[in-house]
Amino acid sequence: MKALNRCGWAKSDIMVRYHDEEWGVALHDDGRLFEFLCLEGAQAGLSWETILRKRENYRKAFDRFRPEIIVKYNQKKIASLLADAGIVRNRMKIASVVQNAKALMSIQKEFGSFEKYIWQFAPKKGGKGPKGSGDVPARTDDSDRMSKDLRKRGFGFVGSTICYAFMQAVGIVNDHSQKCFRRSQL
Repeated sequence: MKALNRCGWAKSDIMVRYHDEEWGVALHDDGRLFEFLCLEGAQAGLSWETILRKRENYRKAFDRFRPEIIVKYNQKKIASLLADAGIVRNRMKIASVVQNAKALMSIQKEFGSFEKYIWQFAPKKGGKGPKGSGDVPARTDDSDRMSKDLRKRGFGFVGSTICYAFMQAVGIVNDHSQKCFRRSQL
């Protein structure tokens, strides 16, 4: 049996599974989009594999990323999150999830859904995609626009590089390498 050709970063079992089943698949569910945006912010300065290994802990700690619950977090809840070894215990990253839940709910009121808002940053279709992982940009003009607008609306931990990783993860862009079996499927 011939081995599947994957993007070069998919090496460990958890990363292969993520690559094959999730990365680059177009998401249109507000809850899942919010989860990915929060997790990308948590990943800043760390490896994505670290966050994937903690993802279920994040889902439990942050009430499955339901913004209507997160906006009600008080200091006691924040303190419990800072003590939770199952997540990255960074005060600013934890606070940004609460801040982002509030900002997301405002966007939902204005646009009808977070999905409708966030997909406006999708690039124009076309392009062959990266030849390999060395050809994938860290940020683009579209991620710059997304980052600037999210920050203007009160989001935190949404720099352009984080936004571009988010765009890749949720299928707003398809950065599977040209030889990757998933590229043509998405």
